[in-house]
Amino acid sequence: MHKKRVVIKVGTNVMINKDKRIVQPILKNLVDQIAALYEQDIIAVLVSSGSANAGKEILGKSKIKDKSIRRQVYSSIGQPRMMRYYYSLFHDYGMRCAQVLATKRDFNPGEHRENMINCYEGLLSEGVIPIANEDDAVSVTRSMFSDNDELASLIAELIDADMLIILTDIDGFYTGHPDSEDSELIPEISVNENVEKYIEEKDKGETSGRGGMGSKLKIAKGAAAMNIETFIANGKRPNVILDIVAGKEIGTKIVG
Repeated sequence: MHKKRVVIKVGTNVMINKDKRIVQPILKNLVDQIAALYEQDIIAVLVSSGSANAGKEILGKSKIKDKSIRRQVYSSIGQPRMMRYYYSLFHDYGMRCAQVLATKRDFNPGEHRENMINCYEGLLSEGVIPIANEDDAVSVTRSMFSDNDELASLIAELIDADMLIILTDIDGFYTGHPDSEDSELIPEISVNENVEKYIEEKDKGETSGRGGMGSKLKIAKGAAAMNIETFIANGKRPNVILDIVAGKEIGTKIVG
């Protein structure tokens, strides 16, 4: 019998505070929920951002002038730290996790894609939690994902996931800016529904996530069109993952 598979993407803005530092209790909350999923016999893949911020915490202000190289350096330094966090948190549950880094070309048809499938299927068959991220150390220009939302959707397709949950720092998709009194949360959006007119993108810092709401909506619609239940929700909300999986009306659901 096919076990339910859920891909969970957590954005940088979910896991940082106002000083752009990683908040470990938020990571623990994510791991607590994934552990609870496994108790329900539900398999999870975690797509985690945050490595660039973690690297900047360690290195501090860099002297490197080139923005792309600087991000490569921050991410390379921060990725082991993120995995150390996750390893320790999953270990407390007697669970194992693994790092899976990828570039966009790894999902192209052919040997690279087959290797990715084999890797994920092998890890999942052993009960190991794959923790995915873009390989920022080597991923530049054409080999870059638009953001980790795209990576998450590609993984969801790759492993034939039943559900994709995109966690951000707002409650879902709104009819305007989330802070506006006139703005309302849209609980459900069809892939053919034109709601792009409501999008208001805001500038993001160098080490915070690349993907704004416009990108999230595009990715979410693409996943929903492949019959993957897709949600955009607030990752800082307690038990958000468990509530969504349980069928509660949380965030915005995108339907095919």
